[in-house]
This record gives sequence, C-alpha cells and structure tokens, in this order.
Amino acid sequence: MHSLKQALIFAAGLGTRLRPLTDRIPKALVEINGKPMLERLIEKLIAAGIQNIVINIHHFSKLIIDFVEKHNSFGVNIQFSDEADQLLDTGGGLKKAFSLFDPNLPLLLHNVDVVSNVDLNQLAEFHKESESIATLFVQKRISSRYLLFDENLKLCGWRNYKTGEKILVFNNDDKLIEMAFNGIHIVNPQLVKLITEEGKFSIIPVYLRLALSYKIFGFRDDDAFYLDVGNNENLAKAISLLKKYDV
Repeated sequence: MHSLKQALIFAAGLGTRLRPLTDRIPKALVEINGKPMLERLIEKLIAAGIQNIVINIHHFSKLIIDFVEKHNSFGVNIQFSDEADQLLDTGGGLKKAFSLFDPNLPLLLHNVDVVSNVDLNQLAEFHKESESIATLFVQKRISSRYLLFDENLKLCGWRNYKTGEKILVFNNDDKLIEMAFNGIHIVNPQLVKLITEEGKFSIIPVYLRLALSYKIFGFRDDDAFYLDVGNNENLAKAISLLKKYDV
C-alpha cells in the first residue's frame, strides 16, 4: 500500500497568459464550468487520500487564502508557502515549502493549472515499487520540450526543440524515448535534501543532475486525459473536456 498523504500545489504563478481574467484574480481561482481550478484540484487530492496540503502563493495571494478559509480548508490541513518577495519556480518553491511537510513521507507535486484524470494512487504505487527518488507523470504527446528516457523509463536527458538545447545524463542517446512531462510528480524527502541550488530555479535541472546517481522514473499513462490550462485557448478546451468526462 502506498503512503501518499501530502501534496504541494504550485499556484504562485502570475497567470499572464490567462489575461484579462488574471488581472483581477489569481490563476488558481479561474473557474472551469463554475468551479475554480484550485477547488477541483484540492477535491482530487483529498479523494486520493491526501490530508496535508501546502499551496505556494504570490499573485493575489490574499484571495487564495480567503477562498481556502471560506471553505474551512476543505476539511483537511492546508498551509501556505508565501513567495511574496520572489517567485521561486518549481525547484525553489519546493525547497522553501518543504519544512511544512512530514520529512519522512513522499510528496506529491501538482501544478494548479494542470487538469488530468491520471490515477494518483497508481502513480504513488509505481513510485513506491520502483524505489525511485522521483517519479514523473509523462505521456507520448506533441510538445516543444521532452524528457528523454531509456526503455525502462529511467530518466536520461532533456531536449528543447525550440532552442535546440539537449542535455544528456549519459553520453549515449541511442534509442531514447521522448516523453512530455505533465506537471504532476512525486518526490522522496531524500531528493529535497540533495537540492543544492538556491533562490529561483526549476526542478527539472535538479532531476537531470541527480539522474546520474539516483533512480528517477517516468510514469507513462497515455490513456489519461491531460490539459495545461495556462492560456485562454486551453481554458476553452478544458471547459469542453470536463463536460465530456462529466467532472
């Protein structure tokens, strides 16, 4: 049995691609079919058995705090990691918020603007069985950036087709599989303790740095639906998608 009991929601972004909606509210409170993205995600996490949630905040942070308090923290323990002074990105955000979690349990990381029906319990079970320090939900879909995996879905590199950049953990890139990362991942406390980066930084370079010495795997589920609701076009898609799946 997995032990997924805590989660960090990344909700501190400015949401500039969702303007004009985010000129008056944070991205986390943008509604899809009458329900804010944050509320949808919290309900999903609670349904998966998670009882301890931290939300990182920056843009219109008081509105997020007020919203959670209005709902009595949805019956679970919800805390906030305030990035008022500086947006820290995923890596820096995780490092700052980590003291609010149980340091002995794995931690789910979830972007607030990611809509997906991936089974979080299956993700957690895979993470436990693989004995990895990080497990990333990935799919075979079109993207400008890909993580590179071997045939066992062990992380081996990263490629950005827009810039031409490529990072290889190992020298040989033959037969590597390109997979798109979906903004949902699980990390062990051990990984956080290995973070040496400071300030604002993405978690992806941390994964790539550690992949040489530690097991980091992709969890592939091409059947799950996924949408990054980071712009108005995808917001419209999400409205239709969630009506289709009746959620």
